[in-house]
Amino acid sequence: MSFDLNTLGAGGIIIAVLLVLSAISVALIVVKTIQLWPARAGVARREDALGYWAQGQKDQAQATVAAGKSPADRVMVYAMQALGKGFKGPALMAELVRRGNEEFARMNSMIRLLELIAMISPLLGLLGTVMGMIQSFQALEMAQGAANASVLAGGIWQALLTTAVGLMVAIPAAVAATLLSARAESGAQMIENAIGRLMLVEENPKAV
Repeated sequence: MSFDLNTLGAGGIIIAVLLVLSAISVALIVVKTIQLWPARAGVARREDALGYWAQGQKDQAQATVAAGKSPADRVMVYAMQALGKGFKGPALMAELVRRGNEEFARMNSMIRLLELIAMISPLLGLLGTVMGMIQSFQALEMAQGAANASVLAGGIWQALLTTAVGLMVAIPAAVAATLLSARAESGAQMIENAIGRLMLVEENPKAV
């Protein structure tokens, strides 16, 4: 069934807004999926690097980790470089925490916008439905009961259309936001694990 947004009155405006939100949502999902794809990668590479580090082959260890593209790899490379320069203790840990938080903030960026789209889209759809129902019953009142039932039904389905569109926009955004947020949190856990393992190996090379 085809429809023209101009024939839907206020509902048409809301559907247009929802379509814009849908386009933004799809773009965000694509961008964040590409960004977060390597977030959990490189576990085996980092284990190999820890083996080199325990054996005293620190340059080889750094080169191995530097080949990775995950946030954990970037933080671990910095940690190795700092340790190689004799930078240790609470100051180093504070800097690693800061860098880890920075990586997590970057991974988590724009996911809140997806969550916002998932939250407001059904509300916008419901608003369109309410406004459409009000217009339909106003038309019925003005017709003093002589309105054609098919015309009234047409007004009602047009009103309900905004709720359907709102849900169609909200559901994928909500699912994507949840999955992407979980991947970002997993990436943050990878950073914590990598740094914890490195510090353990630095103190006790036999811990590998």
